[in-house]
Formats: sequence, structure tokens, C-alpha cells
Amino acid sequence: MNQFLLDANIFIQANRFHYPFDVFPGFWEWLDGEMKKGVVTSIYPIYEELKAGNDFLTEWAEERKDAGWFLPVDDEGTQTEYARIASWVIDEKQGYKSTAIDEFFDVGDSWLVAKAAAEKMTIVTHERLNAQRKNRVLIPNVCHAFHIEYIDTIELIRRTGARFHLK
Repeated sequence: MNQFLLDANIFIQANRFHYPFDVFPGFWEWLDGEMKKGVVTSIYPIYEELKAGNDFLTEWAEERKDAGWFLPVDDEGTQTEYARIASWVIDEKQGYKSTAIDEFFDVGDSWLVAKAAAEKMTIVTHERLNAQRKNRVLIPNVCHAFHIEYIDTIELIRRTGARFHLK
């Protein structure tokens, strides 16, 4: 089965807008179940982003920090891919503004793409491909350049066959 790597915005937007914990506990239970089956996961730099939120999502992430939810990024394959991705992003031919480059490397995005490349995983993100945007390095733009698949939450739900029903 394909393994899916979740971006921070999947957790954050689910909590704030689409599937808040108090209204959609089934969504979060489903995520935990998919993680236990080895279908979904994320990385430690994404955990660090979630930890900074100081809300219920922060507590949720902290409870899962050492439970297999967040993969390390210090393995050789991820480090190698990170170097390749970094070279591409900073190459003047890409045309990214220096602030966009700095932000890409300051958050978990660069590591997420590197881990996905190293492990042949599909990234789940709410970001959309926009090759013309140069004031932000978008995950789909980098994925496109490195032939890494990316999808959104609804496509993840479809691919896993999950169905949510009201009681």
C-alpha cells in the first residue's frame, strides 16, 4: 500500500476549519487508525510546527510524538534528497525570492519533500501547484520538479476508502 506523508497544514486546517476535534472526533480516530496500519505518517519537523500552536492540536501531537506518528529526517536517504532539493530551490533559474527560500527551509516543508522523495511516499497537503509564484516555495512546485506525488485530504480519504457516517 502507498504510504502518505502529511503536511502541517493538513492537521492545522482540519483542527481549525474542516474537522475540529469536538465535532469530528471520528476523523482524528481514523487518522490514528491509518497511522497504526502504516498508511499515514508525518515527520519530526512537522511535529515541531504543530507543537508551536499552543492549542488542542498541540496536545494531540505531543501525545503522539513518540508513538510512531513522526518520522526522523536524519537518515541518509532523506539527507541526500534534502541536498538535491536545496540545490534546486536556491538555483537562480527557479527565480524564488530570498525570503521564500528562507521560509521553505525554516519550516518542515523542505524536509517533508525530502522524506517523500527518499521513501517514495505521497505528500498530503492543501497547497496547490503554482509555478508562477516566486514569493513562496510551494510544496507542489517542488514535488512537480522531482516527480513526487501529492494529494489533498479528500483524495486521501477516497484512496483509503474511509467513509464518515452520522449516528
